[in-house]
Amino acid sequence: MPVTRRRFLTIASASCLVASAAQAFRWQGTALGARAQIVLDHPRAISIAEAARLEIDRLEDIFSLYRPNSELVRLNATGVLRAPSSELLDCLAIARQVHRVTDGRFDPTVQPLWRALARSHRRGLVPRRDVIETLRARIGFERVQFQSRGVSVDGGQELTLNGIAQGYIADRVGRLMRSEGVEDVLIDTGEILAMGADGKGEGWPVTILGEFRARRLAGRALATSAPLGTTLDRAGRVGHVIDPRDGRMAVPTVRQVSVSARSAALADALSTGLCLVADRAETEALLSKVKDARLESLYL
Repeated sequence: MPVTRRRFLTIASASCLVASAAQAFRWQGTALGARAQIVLDHPRAISIAEAARLEIDRLEDIFSLYRPNSELVRLNATGVLRAPSSELLDCLAIARQVHRVTDGRFDPTVQPLWRALARSHRRGLVPRRDVIETLRARIGFERVQFQSRGVSVDGGQELTLNGIAQGYIADRVGRLMRSEGVEDVLIDTGEILAMGADGKGEGWPVTILGEFRARRLAGRALATSAPLGTTLDRAGRVGHVIDPRDGRMAVPTVRQVSVSARSAALADALSTGLCLVADRAETEALLSKVKDARLESLYL
């Protein structure tokens, strides 16, 4: 079954966000298993939201680990995907950038090890060390090859894009909104992309879990991650983030990290990788490598 991520970001009700509550429109649905919503005030809001829903559905056929014929599932099953979509290639390129920026902390090739560890912890079992070492040897995003002709992974590797794809979907929905002439819209696919302003001419109010005051977000995306945001054991002590460098579930020095950037995919992947930093200084040093990325909050 898909893992449900804890909700870290919240937005106000539609009636609080636009100038006229009668014109407020909020679409609600899902994106890769997460609750999704779009808030806008536009004469064609219903039809535009329907176009966004179809776009999300199309992108799930690329990135989902649970749709049996998605591009990602087919790649993982055979190790090769011919004629990949431009969206998959684009997302992999962003993933590679973040993999390098975070010195390997963000690595989509953890999927086989993550699956084995998750299965063991859910059953209350201690994972076998020989199994862990075998699967750990498969980790290494630098061994993944991708170009317009195809994507290939090294022997036994599989990918998960769960730490970036929800943000990427927000970016693509934002692109669709711009093509429809929508300037002011709030897109929430688990990570948030704020375009333009709310009906009061201000940035969109977004609240990070653990904070009591909303911050105003405009022309930026915001993503939040936490090692214990999803837990795999019944006691709630084993988080869902693997450290690719040693193949272990992360011991949470970082409790929660929030990053903003122009791109939701970039913010999403950065927040995932930064779950594995040692302290604030290391976080800021890694983020300094990325233009326009900004640390919004860090709880240690």
